[in-house]
Amino acid sequence: MVTKTDIAQFLYRKRVRSSLISVIAAVILARPNLLSLLAGAGFITLGLLLRGWACGHLTKDRELTTSGPYRYTRNPLYLGSLWIALGVTAASRSWWVAALFALNFLLFFPVAIYKERKAMKDLFPESYADYSSEVPLFFPGWRPHTNARAKSFSWDLYKINKEYRALVAALIFLLFIGIRIIIKG
Repeated sequence: MVTKTDIAQFLYRKRVRSSLISVIAAVILARPNLLSLLAGAGFITLGLLLRGWACGHLTKDRELTTSGPYRYTRNPLYLGSLWIALGVTAASRSWWVAALFALNFLLFFPVAIYKERKAMKDLFPESYADYSSEVPLFFPGWRPHTNARAKSFSWDLYKINKEYRALVAALIFLLFIGIRIIIKG
């Protein structure tokens, strides 16, 4: 018998692959123009900057990361991914792509956020309780977390967390959308 836990585990494991398939579908379904490309590139850039900033602070499973954007939101990587998805949707200029990304977020991200929140509670029970009481789950708060450890951005962490892959994928997507505009034009 399939349980809720089995479904959640399946969705969590498939979230990245689903995003990749959605981006490929966005290229195929796109009806871009120069304005949509520029708007999309703007959103994508904001998302990449946020994700990059987060990855330059993230020390997975070794300590609770509370510096950088983690001072304002517990999930800056997913918030950055939302901005990137908005950019892909804007660049593609397609309601089908908008629906696909909305479905992707509604299906995968609540599961991922729940699963990772549970892991943080298990790994860092005391510090996470304090942190989560002060820092919003997703949309950033105006006041930073007061007990955050002062830590500067690290290019080494950025590389360890392999965030450069998101940058490469975004550039490839924008290149394909640009090619679609030139071919159409």
